[in-house]
Amino acid sequence: MSEAAWRRLAPLLPPERGGLGGRPPKDRRRVLNGILWILRSGARWRDLPERYGPWQTAANSFYRWRRAGVWSRVLAELQRQVDERGELDWALHHVDSTVVRAHQHAAGAKGGSSTKHSAGAAAGSPPRSMSAAMATAGRSSST
Repeated sequence: MSEAAWRRLAPLLPPERGGLGGRPPKDRRRVLNGILWILRSGARWRDLPERYGPWQTAANSFYRWRRAGVWSRVLAELQRQVDERGELDWALHHVDSTVVRAHQHAAGAKGGSSTKHSAGAAAGSPPRSMSAAMATAGRSSST
C-alpha cells in the first residue's frame, strides 16, 4: 500500500491494540496489507505469506472490523472525500457480471446417479461431438 493511501486509511481504522501480557501492539498497516492480499488472491487465511504476520491476526482483525462496521465506515468516508472533491460520478454504476455455471446435477436433485442411459435411445440419436462421430464411423466401417 502506498504511503498516500495509508495516510488516508490510517485515521479510519480502529486504534492499534496491544496484546495481553505486555505484547506490543499489532502493526495495522501490515495487518491491512495482509487482508488486502487475501482479498486480491482469494487464498485461504492459512496461506497468508509470513511477511504480513500471523494469519490469525489478519483474519481476526478482518472479522472483528467487519462486525464493528469498520469496512462500511471506511467506504462511506472515502466516497465522501472523493465526492467532496467532485471526483465521484454517481451516475456511473458497475455491476459484477461474473457467472459461474453449476453442473446440471448440482441443482438440488437427490444425490446419486439418477440419469439412466439406454443403448437403444443412444443408437438412434446423432453424435454430439466430432470424436463421437468419428468413433461411430469407425465402428460402422469395420463391421
